[in-house]
Amino acid sequence: MSHGTRRFSWKCVLARTGAAVVSAATLTALIVVASLTIASRVEAKPIPSTQKQYRLVRTGKQGPLSLQLVDAPVHQPGPHEVLVKVHAASLNRHDIFTIKEGFGLGSRESVVPLSDGAGEVVAIGSGVTRFRVGDRVAGIFFQRWLSGRARAEFLSSVLGGEQFDGMLTQYATLNEQGLVKLPPSLSYEEGSTLPCAGVTAWNGLFTQGHLQRGDTVLLEGTGGVSSFGLVFAVAAGAKVIITSSHDEKLERAKALGAFGTINYKKTPDWEKPVRQLTGGRGVDQILEVGGKDTVPHALKSLAVGGHIALIGGLGGFGGDIPVTALLSTGSTASGIYVGSRADFEAMNAFIERHHVKPVVDRVIPFSDAKTAYELMEADQFFGKIVISMDR
Repeated sequence: MSHGTRRFSWKCVLARTGAAVVSAATLTALIVVASLTIASRVEAKPIPSTQKQYRLVRTGKQGPLSLQLVDAPVHQPGPHEVLVKVHAASLNRHDIFTIKEGFGLGSRESVVPLSDGAGEVVAIGSGVTRFRVGDRVAGIFFQRWLSGRARAEFLSSVLGGEQFDGMLTQYATLNEQGLVKLPPSLSYEEGSTLPCAGVTAWNGLFTQGHLQRGDTVLLEGTGGVSSFGLVFAVAAGAKVIITSSHDEKLERAKALGAFGTINYKKTPDWEKPVRQLTGGRGVDQILEVGGKDTVPHALKSLAVGGHIALIGGLGGFGGDIPVTALLSTGSTASGIYVGSRADFEAMNAFIERHHVKPVVDRVIPFSDAKTAYELMEADQFFGKIVISMDR
């Protein structure tokens, strides 16, 4: 018998009720009570006072940051706070900018990194109404952006940024408003990939792009945002063209539903095969993650009335957007910086409805988190890199 449970005695129940014989209805009620009693005993889990967590620590005022594994206290939840036992976290490109350049940290000299993580609620503070112990949850990227348009005060509330510690830790204490429930069909490892890359792709294609069945979508590369764009677009009945410098990655993209693939190293002017694949029309939607090196090619690939979501700067930030070209074709461009909690929840409903699975390339043990950073920086992955606290 597992620790924390006790043998249930029907003799004890009957003695307390003073009954020798019980009706079927009474017996059913007693079984429910017994089940709840046993479940509550099993559910109660001891919470340690200390934990292991990684921190990015500055080596000087302007120096690089180093990733260090440290012992830290577990902070019990206060009013409207939730304590989450983190089971998995995942990396995004901005995590490389953060460790190398201190991107988004302001004057902080030490921070728990990673915006993306998923786990189990193990304790709640007073006044919490959104969650209960045992719920499976993920943190939202911007802790204060709950719905509607972005506002300046939201953009400094990134997990693992200027104001909030991130998810590369065994336990995280967060306000209940900064969490969402995971789709039931996803594991913790899959759920940990959603907050940044998933919501970014969702916002670009659906919230801003208004993707429709039959649209043609252009994706650049096979990283987190593009892999989510692929599985979302295919699930929604769109056609996907995807670029990469690796033929083996393009084959994997085909297996996930891409109908057109282009190796941009072999075909530098890749807008030409994009036009050929669309019968000269161009694409309706683009998730533009490359930055200044890819924007000119992407805009030449866009159909009349199309939409380009400007997301990243893998090839460097900058580049000119030809306003006249957009105006003359009725096309639109949107700057995408992840999205709100409402976007996250809408995406989760879509994931569950369409049985979407995030693309996880590999899972790294918590003790070897530095390897995950190395793989991300070297671009040695397809989809998402996950760190598991359970390995």
